[in-house]
Amino acid sequence: MTTWRPPQTIRTKVIGLAWRRDRLLAVEVLDDRGRIKGVRPPGGGIAFGETREQALDREFREELGCGVTITGAWTAFENIYRHEGALGHEIIFAAEIRLHDATLYERDAILFNEDDGTPCTARWVRPDAPPEGAALFPDGLAAALKERGR
Repeated sequence: MTTWRPPQTIRTKVIGLAWRRDRLLAVEVLDDRGRIKGVRPPGGGIAFGETREQALDREFREELGCGVTITGAWTAFENIYRHEGALGHEIIFAAEIRLHDATLYERDAILFNEDDGTPCTARWVRPDAPPEGAALFPDGLAAALKERGR
């Protein structure tokens, strides 16, 4: 298992909010012992010179093998957090999306690898009831979804 720590810089990221009825597609976030500590919508970093729209489509193509169509307005979050004691800081842009590969909506678990080879699992979860003991990341997403009536 790869031991990950947040970089000591502010990162700018995008996440896509894909829905299957009342369930949000979310990737499991693991602690160093391999236990699920939270879930977060798929996405990743915005590269220099790349728009957030380009980054979102690229991240989904890299991780899930499909493009996306943005179907909602962007929401921004400032996420200052701790992972295994290390401080992380992100600015995250989130938008509701539609996945171009309709078969992904039929799968309960979607397995993929990060760029560094780390295996990941995405599942359809209720944002108001994540898996036992898990949080919904980034901070503020649950409240924003509740405001929208999601």
